[in-house]
Amino acid sequence: MNQSIPEFLSQRLARPAAVFGGAVSGAGAVSLLTKIGATAVVYDRKALEFTVEASQKHGFVVYSPGFAPNHPWLRMAREAGCICMAEIDFASLFWRGRIIAITGTNGKTTLTEFLAHALTASGKLAYAAGNIGVPFSQLVADQEGGGQNVTAVCEVSSFQSERLGHFCADNLLWTNFAEDHLERHNGMEAYFAAKWELVLRTPSSRFFAGSSVQRYAAQFGRMLAPSSCVPTEGQPEDPQLEGSAFATYPQRENFILAAAFWRSQGMPEADLYAAARSFHVGRHRITRVATIDEVTYWNDSKGTNFHAVEAALSAFKKPVVLIAGGRSKGGDTAGFVNRIAPRLIHAMLIGETAAELGAACEAIGLPHSFCASLEDAVRTAASVAPAGGDVILSPGFSSFDMFLNYEDRGNRFEKAVNELHAARV
Repeated sequence: MNQSIPEFLSQRLARPAAVFGGAVSGAGAVSLLTKIGATAVVYDRKALEFTVEASQKHGFVVYSPGFAPNHPWLRMAREAGCICMAEIDFASLFWRGRIIAITGTNGKTTLTEFLAHALTASGKLAYAAGNIGVPFSQLVADQEGGGQNVTAVCEVSSFQSERLGHFCADNLLWTNFAEDHLERHNGMEAYFAAKWELVLRTPSSRFFAGSSVQRYAAQFGRMLAPSSCVPTEGQPEDPQLEGSAFATYPQRENFILAAAFWRSQGMPEADLYAAARSFHVGRHRITRVATIDEVTYWNDSKGTNFHAVEAALSAFKKPVVLIAGGRSKGGDTAGFVNRIAPRLIHAMLIGETAAELGAACEAIGLPHSFCASLEDAVRTAASVAPAGGDVILSPGFSSFDMFLNYEDRGNRFEKAVNELHAARV
């Protein structure tokens, strides 16, 4: 890479950098550090612990999103005089191209993938990165820092945006806002403030906010420019989107926001509609798995919060059998159950939050079953779902109590459904 190391880091990187987290973000940071000629030591509780002694060996720390700003390792590093920087912030120092940041409680992965797809289809160089699974630092390393004609479409979570010093987007699209990640953020206003950091670092004329973001901004006393406010909820059907992933809600919200950005760039809307028709939503997002004995099974494992589940259920015309539960991320579980109950025939409850969910179901008389495993939930759902009905895995919670991640959970669900299908043939 030709990109020079900023002066404030050059002396620090004469020593090995400490990288906190051994998963994908940490690996991306190591790739970029190697690319710029630096060395790194990875610290991860599963392998190597960061200690007071270790802190004396480093002058610079790159940390993964899983490390909250008050994490003991970060406090230890700062006390030792280290500069500590979030992975996405570090990567931005070496990116020479354009950045479109995508954030929101739900829909941000699909919108990130779609915009990268649409820009590519219109003849531009664009790559999806960030929280989507390809760390921004990995993209920067792979693309040699990019260039003026290259666009990084970056999905940015609240974990990544809560403490930024260098990352600035050329454009920001904030899809929606709802209850989530309250195990990390101290209440809804703190969660909103973590995402608002992106707004503070983006020109107001290049920021687009969905309807729910506007409501919460007003509630929390944050000012939005009229040009930033995009009405994304309750919009009429668009015949040009018929047959595409964006024909109905919740994906309709993503297209409306993408179209607002697209128009601001002066690009032909016909190109965006063509891209919508050729785009396919990724797996684990309300994906049909199979129909068995007139019951259809749907994988929405990416539904890891209450808002996502409610959006998924709104796509079904009749009440469904829902498989829900996992590791809590905070929030009003009883309120969630009350809201979704009219859309359910029966709830199959799994994971660490099963008992809490069960108590909420019991309080309002919602039929429910406790299931020891996801496979058990699929079998039990098959026994109660009516002909012509639907069974949907849309957990509403994190997967980390029983699975490696939401992809692993979705794969296990699909395997269980396929095994059920084979047994019925």
